[in-house]
Amino acid sequence: MTVATTAAQEIQVGERLVRVSSPDKPYFPERGLTKLDVVNYFLSVGDGILRALRDRPTMLERWPRGVFEGAKVATRQTNKGDAFYQKRLPAGAPDWVRTAHITFPSGRTADEVAPSELAVVIWAANLGTLRFHPWPVSKGDVERPDQLRIDLDPMPGVDFAQVVPVAHEVRAFLTELGLEGFPKTTGGRGIHVYVSIEPRWSFGECRRAVLALGLEMQRRLPDLVTTTWWRDQRDRPVFVDYNQMARDHTMTSAYSIRPTPAALVSAPLEWSELDDARPEDFDVLSMPARFAGRGDPHAGLDKRRYSLEPLLERADAEGLESPPER
Repeated sequence: MTVATTAAQEIQVGERLVRVSSPDKPYFPERGLTKLDVVNYFLSVGDGILRALRDRPTMLERWPRGVFEGAKVATRQTNKGDAFYQKRLPAGAPDWVRTAHITFPSGRTADEVAPSELAVVIWAANLGTLRFHPWPVSKGDVERPDQLRIDLDPMPGVDFAQVVPVAHEVRAFLTELGLEGFPKTTGGRGIHVYVSIEPRWSFGECRRAVLALGLEMQRRLPDLVTTTWWRDQRDRPVFVDYNQMARDHTMTSAYSIRPTPAALVSAPLEWSELDDARPEDFDVLSMPARFAGRGDPHAGLDKRRYSLEPLLERADAEGLESPPER
């Protein structure tokens, strides 16, 4: 791997000067992208990624050595790797990096980064953060989600195009209930749909609501959709992963970068774009021009917050209890 030689740079981000060390360090060598290219990418989609992260407790997925063949993510068992997840505020963080105090399912607590300005995103990018994993809550109330997140997870070998009909059916069902969903690619083969909700319900109630939605999709698209939890028992292409609404289960934010050689990004979409979209259409090089020309398709996500009651009424009718933590 090429050793970075360029001196650190200071970049003005709003009112802050953010230091970027080793700006020419290779981050995606197959695409010729450096750390500075990643920083400039996040600057180019600044309004969008800050909208996705603002005031939300956020886990950082850090790749300080960049993405290269054979790179491994540290696990709890080994605690060794080329990349790692950071749930707590890193040591030495500037005093302008805000946090949210959260409680994990184990009962342990942490002060997790809660970005309040774009400079925090750029500071995190300098630490090697490629993917941001925000909770579906805001720091003002970390016990009650204000986003319902629907994860349409394809089984191995299932193409993105096979997930699209499920996303459209999710939209149709939400519309019937008076709810509005906002889709995005995951950076891989899956699709996420977000619904902004009133922060009145617990994580367990939100999971129960997504399970009710999943069961309805299973009825409507019996050849495509499953809600079976155990992977080896799933016999349909797309799993509605209701457990992503569990406490401390997070999903990749809009505009995050997938740590694979192609440097694909999680792209918010208009519903009208979904049929023709492909994950490979959206990467670190193509997204800045798209964002400059079209803006953020999720700009309206939080303009209206919906009641969860229509989905919970479905859950009650199904006799569903809150699924166990996984």
